[in-house]
Amino acid sequence: MDSNDAKTLDHKLVAHKGFYLINEIHDPDDVDQICNLEIRDSDTFVVTYPKSGTIWMQQILLMLKAKGDVTAISELSNLSNAEVIPWIELRGNREAFISAPTPRQRVTHLQYQFLPPALSQKIGKVIYVARNPKDVLVSYFHFHKIANMLETPKSFEDFFEKFLRGEVFGSSWFEHIKTWYSHKDEMNMLFITYEEMIKDLKSAVEKISLFLGQKLTDEQLANVVKHSTFNNMKRIPQASYEQVPEDLLSHHLGTFMRKGTIGDWKNHLTVAQSERFDEVFLREMKDFPFLFSWDIEDFK
Repeated sequence: MDSNDAKTLDHKLVAHKGFYLINEIHDPDDVDQICNLEIRDSDTFVVTYPKSGTIWMQQILLMLKAKGDVTAISELSNLSNAEVIPWIELRGNREAFISAPTPRQRVTHLQYQFLPPALSQKIGKVIYVARNPKDVLVSYFHFHKIANMLETPKSFEDFFEKFLRGEVFGSSWFEHIKTWYSHKDEMNMLFITYEEMIKDLKSAVEKISLFLGQKLTDEQLANVVKHSTFNNMKRIPQASYEQVPEDLLSHHLGTFMRKGTIGDWKNHLTVAQSERFDEVFLREMKDFPFLFSWDIEDFK
């Protein structure tokens, strides 16, 4: 048995209703019960495809709740952001959600079909964070190398093909975003992109604050932005996931927060791969009414 076999022995992907979950991390039967949860108007769900800004949004939500005062969350110093605003689909987290005090905030990588239908009756709020899929692909590839619950890629070429086929946790990026977006008008949804957060974090934080109905002063908003920048988050163990146990993340192999930029795909995809990706993107997203930013140069 090689090291990769040992790494993924208990964490193989499991296809469930057309969506890939991770064995031992997710319980398909428990995931099926998420749709039966009673939703409150004060509930907020952050929805992302993997590697699209989930921990960034966790940090922003925590700092908004603390009104920009980083010392106000000092009592949570032994908890990572992922423990304070956890994934609803992880084993045990659904039951914890039921008894959690208001306001309840959760993140999820699940497709639309698994979430409570009450969200489509405009009960609760949904923040969907989207990121251009070429950068998602690259970030996800590097994450697979340190995440012990995921297969170590044989090569970038191999992972490239699996990503395009949707044979990864989270399944098809294309289906994930299209399905959620198609229901956005039925929900109290804020659709925001990773790229616009990089371009103008202050405006993004103001938009999120307004959507959540949280009134902050200019100084408080400035502090939220300050403590939610990529460089500052890298220095905060709770935000950078440095506290995640080694049995889940092999920190010695790389960092969870790697670059946090736009256009890193250019350093990985060959011209042929980029052109093939573009063909798939144009075919899958031809009717999608949204333009993505693919390079930091798009904002200059």
